Amino acid sequence: MDTRLNIDEGNCRSILCGFARGNRRWPWQSLHRIAGVIAIFALCATGFANASQQPQKFSSSFQVPRNDLANAEALSNQLAALSPRVDRNEATRLADCAYAIVSQLRRQYRMFGTPIFNNFLIYHGLRKRGYCYQWSEDLLIALDILRLRSLELRWGESNPGNWRENNCLVVTAKGQPFRSGIMLDCWRHLGHLYFGPVASSWEPYVENSAFARDVRHIAAACNVSEHNHRVAFQKRAEASGKTGDR
Repeated sequence: MDTRLNIDEGNCRSILCGFARGNRRWPWQSLHRIAGVIAIFALCATGFANASQQPQKFSSSFQVPRNDLANAEALSNQLAALSPRVDRNEATRLADCAYAIVSQLRRQYRMFGTPIFNNFLIYHGLRKRGYCYQWSEDLLIALDILRLRSLELRWGESNPGNWRENNCLVVTAKGQPFRSGIMLDCWRHLGHLYFGPVASSWEPYVENSAFARDVRHIAAACNVSEHNHRVAFQKRAEASGKTGDR
């Protein structure tokens, strides 16, 4: 059961009036306070975080939301077109599973506002998961259940090592180059799956096979660690490897 804040009308008026007075004297302080009020209303609407930092649990049956059926079919067609050797049924299963999983994650993460604002909520401990790499981790682990034979799931990253870093999955035909694949990005559209040729992205993506291997290895041990990805509004892990500050 979610814990929720109760804010009465009088308190809201007092808070907002206080911001208005402060804005004349301390513009930046007022801006931070306004961001705080937005965060409070976000919590009122969606509740505090109560999910753990571990990968999410998924339903055993994957059902594509009705409004995503056309998109899932389009994704399936693009995957099947990657190579004549791609199994059409496998492409359809992957597409359907991807849309079903992202829909589940969107509810579990309780996305609100914008992707960057959700990073802000996670940074301040008001959400537990929802960074771009966490979307990709959870999707990778879920899609691995399909045991693909004609398609491969690979880890893509742009601007690695700085605050603009973004992560996604890239699906290629078996044995084909990374740049020939289709990217699956869950973060950029607030939990609504984006897909398209990775080579056409305005951000240059490179493969990080070591990170994908680590995610799979740790997931197999049922203990996915928090990795040091410096994305917007994310705290850095301490050198000691402790991750409790995220």
